[in-house]
Amino acid sequence: MWVEQLDENIKIEEGEKENFEELYEIIEESREKEDSVIKVLHEAQKIFGYLPRKVQIYIARTLDIPFPEIYGVVSFYSLFTMKPRGEYTIEVCMGTACYVKGAEDVLNELKRELEIEPGEVTEDGKFTIETTRCIGACSLAPVISINGDVKGNVSSVEIKEIIADYSESEE
Repeated sequence: MWVEQLDENIKIEEGEKENFEELYEIIEESREKEDSVIKVLHEAQKIFGYLPRKVQIYIARTLDIPFPEIYGVVSFYSLFTMKPRGEYTIEVCMGTACYVKGAEDVLNELKRELEIEPGEVTEDGKFTIETTRCIGACSLAPVISINGDVKGNVSSVEIKEIIADYSESEE
């Protein structure tokens, strides 16, 4: 049975109840499996969009694992985030091939256009910029990924148009 209150300081809000119920079901399905922590964290991040402290505490308590162990996994792997992300996460590959072919210029143009730094979210909640070591598409360098959609041979000149395409796609 899932818990409605983690302790006197951390309460699950009414709007979060369904998310925690869904997470509980995932935890129960994964409980006996090897590497269940990583799977549960991935699923929790899909549900909540990120892994705030109370979600990590809930996972730790439900799996009967010390919180520092959960926090250690979340803070170690760059795939996990403890801060909300924008609707579109733009990952800029900074691997050697991409860097040599202009990834830094692409990143700088993204920062200029969106007026944020890596790890931040635009005021409208639309975009987050992240950097990554390698996307695995070196032959297409420089590469960016927007919510998993990989774009290759990107130049800084194209950034304004790419942002406009994603800004308009939901309007």
